[in-house]
Amino acid sequence: MNALRDILSQGAQMLLVLGLAPLLTGFVRKVKARLLRRRGPPLLQPYRDLVRLMRKDVVLADNASWLFRVIPYLMFAGTWVAASLVPTFGNGLLFSWTADLIAIIALLGSARFFQALAGMDVGTAFGGIGSSREVMIASLAEPAMLITVFSVAMIAGSTQLAYVAEFMGSDAVGLRVSLGMAFVALTIVALAENARIPVDNPATHLELTMVHEAMVLEYSGRHLALIDLSSQLKLLLYVSLIACVFLPWGMAPADASVGRFLFGALLYLGKLTALGLLLALFETAIAKMRVFRIPEFLGAALMLALLATLLRFVSGSL
Repeated sequence: MNALRDILSQGAQMLLVLGLAPLLTGFVRKVKARLLRRRGPPLLQPYRDLVRLMRKDVVLADNASWLFRVIPYLMFAGTWVAASLVPTFGNGLLFSWTADLIAIIALLGSARFFQALAGMDVGTAFGGIGSSREVMIASLAEPAMLITVFSVAMIAGSTQLAYVAEFMGSDAVGLRVSLGMAFVALTIVALAENARIPVDNPATHLELTMVHEAMVLEYSGRHLALIDLSSQLKLLLYVSLIACVFLPWGMAPADASVGRFLFGALLYLGKLTALGLLLALFETAIAKMRVFRIPEFLGAALMLALLATLLRFVSGSL
């Protein structure tokens, strides 16, 4: 009976992140439109776009290799697995032992590598520009992410998200300067990794400014639907990661009842709503920066993460 409950709870989390990813994207778009005094698209528009793309035929370039056809499935699988490993409504689920921060970074890095490879596969100018910019951003975002993970792991004593969430929700944490620096660094990395303002504008199609859209211009049909769903899952992953590490309250333990899991799910929805509101407000209040300013922006995250690690190493109480 316990094994069946563990399987059902883990499957519910996988389906939950898959179902909520388009809703989070639609919610952020709707809030941004309301802040700009526009009606905006419907809240469920991302679901309709995915269904519409799934119904369309795939158009492939003549020189597209087999990798170009396989990469959307690899990106979706890697991102979905990474998003499912982050604890959402419950802690200590069936596959929680695999929810390691290093493993999640590796899965996201693999998906990014395949996406950059797909942008260069057809040989178009826009695809090459987008891939080169994506690799440039990743070369600064990944070290900042890793050092942030190290600073959090030094405080919690583990890189397992189950232990990190349990420790962060206890009274032993308190107020720490290193945690504040790690939070700001992780937020900057999340904005860069998800191609959000000020690093990139997910709604733009200007050739000189776009990064993510330039790599997927040659995709269509179900391939483009899988790539869009992967991007939505990635946004949900980072929002869930911030909520898990810095807002871990309310998650149900492994031996909790069904009602406790439902309460954790409702609280998780509240966290997504609050963080989605903050994201929309931030993107509305700030403008997109130039491409050559992105290294300075990510360099600030790298320095904050490094200072958080050094502060924790020098003074264990901060």
